[in-house]
Amino acid sequence: MTEQQLPVWADPAVSPADLDAQGVSRRHLMRRAGLFGAAFALGGAAAPAAAAAGGGHGGEDPRLAYLVGDHHVHSVYSHDAKYTFSQQARAAARYGLDWMVFNEHSNFGHASFGAALEHQEILRARADNPRQLIFQGLEWYIPAAEHCTVFAAPGPHEVDLLTRFELAYDGKLLGYTEGAAGAADTARNEAHAVKAIRWLAEQRRTGYVDDVLVLANHPLRLGIDSPHEMRAWRDAAPEIMIGMEGAPGAQGAALPGLRGTTSIRGEYENKPSAQSWAGYPADAYLTYGGFDWATATVGGLWDAMLAEGRLFSITTNSDNHRTVFDTWKNGDWPAGRTFDNTGKLPDPVNTDTPQPGSDFWPGQFSRTHVGVTRYGYRAVMTGLREGRVWLDHGHLLDGLEVRLRREHGGGRGVTLGGRLRVRRGERLTLDITVTTASRPNPQGILPELAHVDVIRGAVRGPVADRDAWRAPDTRVVRSTDVSGRRGTYTLRVPLAVGDESFYVRLRGSDGNRNGTGYLGASVDPHGPIPHEPGDGDPWADTWFYSNPVFVDVVG
Repeated sequence: MTEQQLPVWADPAVSPADLDAQGVSRRHLMRRAGLFGAAFALGGAAAPAAAAAGGGHGGEDPRLAYLVGDHHVHSVYSHDAKYTFSQQARAAARYGLDWMVFNEHSNFGHASFGAALEHQEILRARADNPRQLIFQGLEWYIPAAEHCTVFAAPGPHEVDLLTRFELAYDGKLLGYTEGAAGAADTARNEAHAVKAIRWLAEQRRTGYVDDVLVLANHPLRLGIDSPHEMRAWRDAAPEIMIGMEGAPGAQGAALPGLRGTTSIRGEYENKPSAQSWAGYPADAYLTYGGFDWATATVGGLWDAMLAEGRLFSITTNSDNHRTVFDTWKNGDWPAGRTFDNTGKLPDPVNTDTPQPGSDFWPGQFSRTHVGVTRYGYRAVMTGLREGRVWLDHGHLLDGLEVRLRREHGGGRGVTLGGRLRVRRGERLTLDITVTTASRPNPQGILPELAHVDVIRGAVRGPVADRDAWRAPDTRVVRSTDVSGRRGTYTLRVPLAVGDESFYVRLRGSDGNRNGTGYLGASVDPHGPIPHEPGDGDPWADTWFYSNPVFVDVVG
């Protein structure tokens, strides 16, 4: 693999005059974090104070730079996509991505042929794009459930790990899908999913691969990821199964006039089926401001998992298969060739006519921001694992920095994904530093943040009912109107500590569409709402979300 170069915006050899407005903004944020140039390239070797501080309970989390990425991108090595690696990598660079994961759909053609061929292209893509971090992954069909992104750190066994995993644990390849076979098969399938995650953990523990992560994709699209399954995956290896898509890809699916009058953002157009978990309401099969119901519902499933006091991260991504308004189409098969006997689609060919699509290019609309102390593959995976993550749609923000600290003598405080140990009665300050968008987004709109919401929930520990999807003590506790504010500013929110441990997380939007949240105005008075079918312009309804910060009350 070629020597990894810093992104252009992070490379001091690149003049600020050669950066666009967003690159200048990101460089400014990086300088403020003390991680510019060599400090970013070398991490702890160049910035021992930042690296040694560490995360956790001490209130001194390191300062972070944020890398923008997408863990759900498809290519000609997926049976239902169409783009080459170079097309996706060029698009990702154009829209400012620092890292991306090619996670191709599992099937026998992929396992037998495609994965190895893909790996050779991955190696070439890394060499051709030394300023990008390009991971190889797999979209795992979870036994008895939906899909997951599985990806490993680069190394001699990355493709072998994914192929062995695909053949031994993929629900589609094994026939271990939910269905009419009965409760015994369902129990077997669910157990096999847990076994799969534990197997991945063992490969990391033994050093077969340096690192591996799993994230659940579009969890409520079909309603077949039950709460007890999601908890079982997390509990099997929380250092491996780290979270879920808070918002799915396919965000262009409901652009007016594009796909029809029943289309929904994220392609969440499915009614409950016989395979769906019966405890989900019908409204769970929609997106809210483009976000999955499990995440968008204050006091809902995501909060119910966080209320156990355990981190479960959220992400967003493109799930790019077919880009809206794109003019490329799949190429024709040579005689006798199929995906099953090649593991690869023919390269696409360009036309003069827009082709069907629901997706945006990687980084064009959906962005996952991961906090790191240095640049590199393992740094991104560590940032994801530790929950140093926030997300936005439509390039709503240039930057977000969150610190929770004691009011007096609190140091830097802890950041997203972190934990702060305090005593009851202490006073805390939540510092929310926002850097507003510095340039028009790919749609030509200069995004404007309208409000920042603080959501707080009590931590009560493990639940008795593993299918519980409500967190009754979680609600929006503060909403700040920030309309018209530009540049970088800090909101300081006081938080009182009572007898119970708790967490806080953040959310905000452009203010164009909101209404009473799913669980009522007393929980969420101005939350995201579904759009009318066929009329979901995503650029007119953009949101950001952050991971939580936990507060452990110890006495």
